[in-house]
Amino acid sequence: MLSRRTILASVAVAGVALVSGVAAFAQGHMGRGPGMMKRVASAMIDEALEPAQVTPEQRAKIYAVRDRVFASMEAQRQTRGQHMAQALVLFEADTLDPAQLAAFAAQHEAEHKQMADTITQAIGEVHDVLNPVQRRAVADWIRTHRPGSHG
Repeated sequence: MLSRRTILASVAVAGVALVSGVAAFAQGHMGRGPGMMKRVASAMIDEALEPAQVTPEQRAKIYAVRDRVFASMEAQRQTRGQHMAQALVLFEADTLDPAQLAAFAAQHEAEHKQMADTITQAIGEVHDVLNPVQRRAVADWIRTHRPGSHG
């Protein structure tokens, strides 16, 4: 049976690897950064709204929601360097402090919950902007064009 210390050390190593991967993805792959991701996401939103034939007023409301989500994502992206530094400090310590590791995990969980809440709110707001026929058109577009749909 593994000791508590071995398990915590394994979790710390896995956490550092995960944070590294997320940070690398967030920085963009092969020259693609947050600006490129925003442009691609915005283009996909525009494409998804096409079959729904949204009005200019609806589009403006949806863009405002999109911009709030982007701002929230950017705020979290700004803290990633700090998170990596914290993870490395924990990892390099002579002894791994379970309380600090738990606090580190709790901080990440709170940030992920905040982002999930932002996205959940955005889904509700866009839902309320569109009528049932428009929601169906957008949902059908997403079903056809989402990654892995082969559409």
